[in-house]
Amino acid sequence: MTRPAPSRDGAVALICLDVDGTLLGAAGAVRDGVWDALARARDAGVQLAICSGRPGFGVTRDLAERVDAGGWHCFQNGASVLHLGSGGSQSSALAPETVSMLVARARACDRPLELYSDDEYVTESVSEIARVHASLLGLAFAPRAFESLPPPVVRAQWLLAHDELDAVLAEPHPGLEVSPSLGPALPDHVFVNLTRTGVDKGSAVHAIATAYGVALDNVMYVGDGLNDTPALRLVGWPVAMGNAEPPALALARHVVGNVEDDGVVQAVAMALATRA
Repeated sequence: MTRPAPSRDGAVALICLDVDGTLLGAAGAVRDGVWDALARARDAGVQLAICSGRPGFGVTRDLAERVDAGGWHCFQNGASVLHLGSGGSQSSALAPETVSMLVARARACDRPLELYSDDEYVTESVSEIARVHASLLGLAFAPRAFESLPPPVVRAQWLLAHDELDAVLAEPHPGLEVSPSLGPALPDHVFVNLTRTGVDKGSAVHAIATAYGVALDNVMYVGDGLNDTPALRLVGWPVAMGNAEPPALALARHVVGNVEDDGVVQAVAMALATRA
């Protein structure tokens, strides 16, 4: 596919926004000043897209609809790329044998695992972290058999305590991108996103930019986590939040304030200044 040509000397035409630690802080809500800034960006003709590790339903769907109800958004760490206006999808499914491998491992280790499609998710775990995570996503907590989720499965996710992370990352995950991420609302845990090899936030940003006809040089990505690094590495305007993890900070062209200090407002102002 032909890459769109840059325009207006790198003027930002598309802003892609991570959710946890970027739009949402510990309180789990977007501050009014951030909404005002995003409205200014829309009025200036800038495309906006959510780029989240969360699924495209529940609370995150509501958030994406407020950001742009008729546009493209990335969910599930790039596994779900959805157009909310038309229902179009550029999602990437996991191989059935990969899903079977993960299910067998979760059952053998008694480890919380979640499986996701574009539209719903399932977990067999009755652990407290699984219950709390469902609440955070704005979903009913109703554990059931993994086999009850209609295919295709686009993403899996381990829910771990921090001291479990290194051992899980050392396990073989053939055919998968393995991407840990943190959420301010659950500081004692880490999420390990599992998507098909080659599928991450970078691949999703590329797909969204191409759909809009925007060159990657004209894309701003704002994020804070390790799972944001594929996108930060790709775009012309990589921006890290002040609360970002070191790998994200290392890739940033600019660093803005913390999520609790409305760093996104600063990023939007920077983007609009490129268009003046």
